[in-house]
Amino acid sequence: MNFLIHSINRRHCHRVNVGWLMAGFVFLIGLVVMPAAIAASTPSSGLLKQPVIEVKVSLGNAADELKFVPDNLEFVSGKHYKLILTNPSSQKHYFTAKDFADNIWNQKVEAGKVEIKGAIHELELKPGAEAEWVFVPIKPGTYQLRCTISGHAEAGMVGAIAIK
Repeated sequence: MNFLIHSINRRHCHRVNVGWLMAGFVFLIGLVVMPAAIAASTPSSGLLKQPVIEVKVSLGNAADELKFVPDNLEFVSGKHYKLILTNPSSQKHYFTAKDFADNIWNQKVEAGKVEIKGAIHELELKPGAEAEWVFVPIKPGTYQLRCTISGHAEAGMVGAIAIK
C-alpha cells in the first residue's frame, strides 16, 4: 500500500515539475519575443524626436458646405505628423478613414483636456470643435476619407489620403 501511494505521488510530482518547466520555457520565450514585437510595432524614439509636421483640415465651413478642406491629403511614410481638425460649421461631422488609420502608428488624439491613445478609426467633431491627431504613417497607399453621417458623403464630403 505504501508503494502505491508513493508511486502515485511520484507521478504527480513529475507532472508538476514538467508543468513548471513548460511554464518557465513559455515565460522565457515571452521575454525574448515580446520586446521585439513591441519594438517592431512602434517607431524608434529618434523618430518621435523629429519635428512634427502640422497639417490643418476643416470639416465643413461656416456656410455649412459639406466638404473637407483640403479634401486630398498627402503624408510621407516615417514622418511625424499632427493633423489639426476643426469644425467651423453648425453641424457635427465625422472624419472617417479606417484603412488609413490601420496603416499608421497612432501616438495620440487630443481633444479638449482629453488625450486618447490606441486604435482610432473615426473622429466626430461637434460644431466648433477641434482635435489634434498625432501619428506616423507606416504603409504607403491611397485611402478613402469620408463623413459617415447620412447624406454627407453623397453631398460631397469625401476625400483621399495618400501615404507616399
